[in-house]
Amino acid sequence: MKRLKRNLNLFIVAVTFGVTILTFNACANDEDIADVVAEEEAAEEADDSDFVATDWTAETHSKDADPNFDEVFEDNAVKRLDIVITETRWQSMLDDMTSLYGDFGSVSGGPGGGGSGGPVETVLDEEDPIFVPGEVFYNGKEWYRVGVRFKGNSSLKTSWESGILKLSFKLDFDEFEDDYPQIDNQRFYGFKKLSLKNNFNDNSMLREKVATDVFRNAGLVSSHAAFYTVYVDHGNGPEYFGLYTLVEEVDDTVLDEQFSDDDGNLYKPDGDAASFAAGTYNESEYVKKTNEDEGDFSDVESLLSILHDDARTTDPVAWRTNLDAVLDTDVFLKYLAVNTVIQNWDTYGRMTHNYFLYNNPDTSKLTWIPWDNNEALETGNMEGALPLDFSGLNASDWPLIGYLYQDSVYKSQYDTYVQEVVDGAFNVSTMQSTYSTYASLVQPYAISEIEGYTFLNNSSDFQNAVNELNTHVSARASAVSDYLN
Repeated sequence: MKRLKRNLNLFIVAVTFGVTILTFNACANDEDIADVVAEEEAAEEADDSDFVATDWTAETHSKDADPNFDEVFEDNAVKRLDIVITETRWQSMLDDMTSLYGDFGSVSGGPGGGGSGGPVETVLDEEDPIFVPGEVFYNGKEWYRVGVRFKGNSSLKTSWESGILKLSFKLDFDEFEDDYPQIDNQRFYGFKKLSLKNNFNDNSMLREKVATDVFRNAGLVSSHAAFYTVYVDHGNGPEYFGLYTLVEEVDDTVLDEQFSDDDGNLYKPDGDAASFAAGTYNESEYVKKTNEDEGDFSDVESLLSILHDDARTTDPVAWRTNLDAVLDTDVFLKYLAVNTVIQNWDTYGRMTHNYFLYNNPDTSKLTWIPWDNNEALETGNMEGALPLDFSGLNASDWPLIGYLYQDSVYKSQYDTYVQEVVDGAFNVSTMQSTYSTYASLVQPYAISEIEGYTFLNNSSDFQNAVNELNTHVSARASAVSDYLN
């Protein structure tokens, strides 16, 4: 990039002292200048491909290595990731964000610093931000030409518009393997994809990590998560972007490690069809993350059809039998119990996003997988999290909850899981101990975030948010007792 600036400056000098000559040269115009810039950038990119992956080892970089969960998702540590992106590529990422969401900092104020306020639902561009190659450094080793992009939905848009550069990132370690043969099937300790979540709307910075742990401790399929500090060098040296939560990607190792077969259809529904309300079937909104080239959506189509079949009221036994054949209702009801007890409003039941469905080849049933938990463990925004008895829920709008809860057999199963959740994975003493441990672990990194890269207004915001978590888990135990009794 420095060579690009130097040569461009020489070109400008030549233009400055050669105006008379250029007057008679019709080809020397803005397009010529752009061509020079493009040629220099191309040369820079060509040089970029000439490297040797000297840090590459089978254990750390190879596809043949098993995912090392102990290394990447260590519970009782805050680890550090450094991301290095050239100035040119960083600017292209910012320019792309501007094209998607407008000028950086275009909305005065901020996202509310976390808590339960702030914006929640926004009409977003369907296009993801662009990937660029960057270097990732961890524990003295380098990962080469890693695909790096910004990620998120309303959290990304709100952070950007509020002028906060602590944005979430997606990392794909072999995204650019066609351009750089040296990184063919590059992995990060066995992981191809990882998400760095910015803990938006969470002053405690614990919710994403804790919620996914609760789901897994309850026996459900869920991502692993861990705390990381992130530093980004985009031309000015490493800059502290803040405390992040690293999250395992569902369409990567979650399928590989938590199912015996990863060949089934994986969906990440988003839009009206994600509600499964009658008349909403739309294949484009059942976004496939596996088997994308196959036009088979018969599993989700069958679920929608059976869910709304008249047998639900005329022959409940037959309806349950048919539903159990296409949806793992036991998993869904356990998920529903956990999600409702811990309170997680930014998902099914309030929002038409933030979950996966996987057609498990072992059972040929769609299996529910939770996703995106930074808004969990609180009452929530808008109408707030759903009550334990789902009062006020329009069953026809959210039939996977409404219709199952109206069925006495499924309701009894749900109630049993509600009790299990507060006795086990979300037990008050266990959770308060967890909050204490994690808060002590991350506090130095949370309160040292800097202006422009933090959602905290001051250091006390962090401890206040942790106190709210402790109060919340006690309140939920009381709510469950009142509900079941």
